Amino acid sequence: MTSPPEPDLLHHGDRDVRPGLVDLAVNVRRSGPPPWLAAVIAETIGGLGAYPDPSTAREAIAARHAVDPSCVLPTAGGAEAFTLLARALEPRPCLVVHPQFTEPEVALRAARHSVQRHLLQPEDGFRLDPATVASGPDLVVVGNPTNPTGRLHPAADLLALRRDGRVLVVDEAFMDAVPGETESLLRERDLHGVLVLRSLTKTWGLAGLRAGYVVGDPELVARLAAVQPPWSVSAPALAAMAACSSPEAVGSAADEAGTITTHRAVLVELLTQAGFPPVPGSAAPFVLVDTASLGPQSVREQLAERGFAVRRGETFPGLGPTWIRLAVRPPDVSTALAEALTDLRRSHRVP
Repeated sequence: MTSPPEPDLLHHGDRDVRPGLVDLAVNVRRSGPPPWLAAVIAETIGGLGAYPDPSTAREAIAARHAVDPSCVLPTAGGAEAFTLLARALEPRPCLVVHPQFTEPEVALRAARHSVQRHLLQPEDGFRLDPATVASGPDLVVVGNPTNPTGRLHPAADLLALRRDGRVLVVDEAFMDAVPGETESLLRERDLHGVLVLRSLTKTWGLAGLRAGYVVGDPELVARLAAVQPPWSVSAPALAAMAACSSPEAVGSAADEAGTITTHRAVLVELLTQAGFPPVPGSAAPFVLVDTASLGPQSVREQLAERGFAVRRGETFPGLGPTWIRLAVRPPDVSTALAEALTDLRRSHRVP
């Protein structure tokens, strides 16, 4: 029996986007920062002759999450943190819970670490059962809510993965899209052995600025900081981090999370009516859909012909070509997408 091809772990949603198509492939929710944040960033231009100082951003992030500044490390986007993990730690071996964002595995393999995969199953709704996770690995990486499934794992299940000598890494890049940020490990006071990764990219339209951070065990954070290149986080990114950590910005993000929840409910209902129910229970600004009822091949090109770019699923370990990830957009976009999928079903003559 032929094994399925190894997924392209370097593929990301921006490569599925083409000019003229409605972008449902990328999870950034705006084309750029809101005016007030753009002004904050613009104000840094006059001082770009000086080397960036992360202290203000670190203190603002610490205040936002009610931790000591020693628990915080600003990074050049959430993705830089995975490279720092791979450089700073020496786990034997690592384990990545899949399907999820592939950059952690890419970074670990590039640093020549041994990586095991724990595959969650669609028949279980991609639910994590901590009792089934191997006890041996010294580092475990899991997303919450997970990209691409949208599954929000209970914090108690994640904490059950902790043990002496193990580092638990939780990618919370989409947690600010969850009303109340329920199940975030940053609600815990004991972060021993835990590193939580955050990104400002999605909510604030900052993909091009590279703004993210790590919060967690101060000893582990110090080890990551020790291998971070000097001045890797730019002054504009640091200013954005400080601004987005203010109570006003956190409140605005919470309002945005409520809007996403409403829009996602519309998308789920329309997709279900069209015969393509998503993986249930998504808490993220996207949903995952299996189009296997239309056949074994990907429907991306057929949806592109109807005006939509969607994120392919087969580059995520544990998924195949019939899976597509769809970003949550306003109801008018979701309505048009559902109509395109209905038309696609008709063209396949599926009753």
